[in-house]
Amino acid sequence: MNTNGERRRQSWLARNRLALFSAAAIATYGIFVGWVWGWPFLLLQWAEIGIGPVISALALLVATYFIRCYRIHDYFPGETRGRFLTLFRVTQVHNLLNIMLPFRAGETSFPLLMRSEFGVALVRGTSALLVMRLLDLHALLTVASVGLVTGHGAAGWLLWLFVVLSPLAFFVLKEQALKVMRRFAPERAGPLLDEVETGLPTDIHAFLRAWAMTMLNWAVKVVVLAWVLAIMGVAPLAASFGGALGGELSSVLPVHAPAGVGTYAAAIVAGAVSFGAATNQATLEMLGRASINAHLLVIVSAVAGTLLSLLLRPKA
Repeated sequence: MNTNGERRRQSWLARNRLALFSAAAIATYGIFVGWVWGWPFLLLQWAEIGIGPVISALALLVATYFIRCYRIHDYFPGETRGRFLTLFRVTQVHNLLNIMLPFRAGETSFPLLMRSEFGVALVRGTSALLVMRLLDLHALLTVASVGLVTGHGAAGWLLWLFVVLSPLAFFVLKEQALKVMRRFAPERAGPLLDEVETGLPTDIHAFLRAWAMTMLNWAVKVVVLAWVLAIMGVAPLAASFGGALGGELSSVLPVHAPAGVGTYAAAIVAGAVSFGAATNQATLEMLGRASINAHLLVIVSAVAGTLLSLLLRPKA
């Protein structure tokens, strides 16, 4: 039989499990950053950029996490109503794990955390996550394709507009798609498809809100990273945007290294070169340093956002 002390201890652990998990993730990440790069190296590199731009960039990147949190709140208004700060903590832990773990393994934390904190079914949480990731990828590809259609006249821009509006067409056709799936799926898959459907935006207005929040989130993040890359010498301006887009595209693709080490920086360099950066040795060395600094900025912003979620957490 449990004693009163054991019951109180178990109750305290149950109430604070997410906070403890967040603290453990932050500590692990701090050790990881120190081991891979070394905090003195990080601070020395940022001193060259300037404390003002670094703090401003971090603040803007953390602001995008609130936009992302609102998007998820809008997906699950009934379950998350009145618990925005708890949801913010869930999204930050998910974001930190997703950056830290390789091969998108951190994505599995989202449906698990939504079930444990808000009682959202695993299939519904996974379905919502899939839709959000597809919208993320669409938003980044839409921005990236602007450079491809520039100079191709009206036909290029009409094609771009078609790509921009394609998610709306898919959403309008979702009822027909689900009907076809129910017709050919086994009878026992019916409840599963019902959960999948509940993970989708409930109506066109909810979908448009999710779409707008996705565009706003990635627009702010890409602009901030492009600004930071420009400060560090990446030129022309188009190359700064190309580098920012390359790095963020690598972060939403199915495969990346642990914490994006190597893959994120390489994607920034590739994006910058694709959008007009020179390819001589001096420029490539500069791009390598700038890409590592931008990557570290993203990492520290994720840690800062998680720390902020702990400070803002509602009282038990």
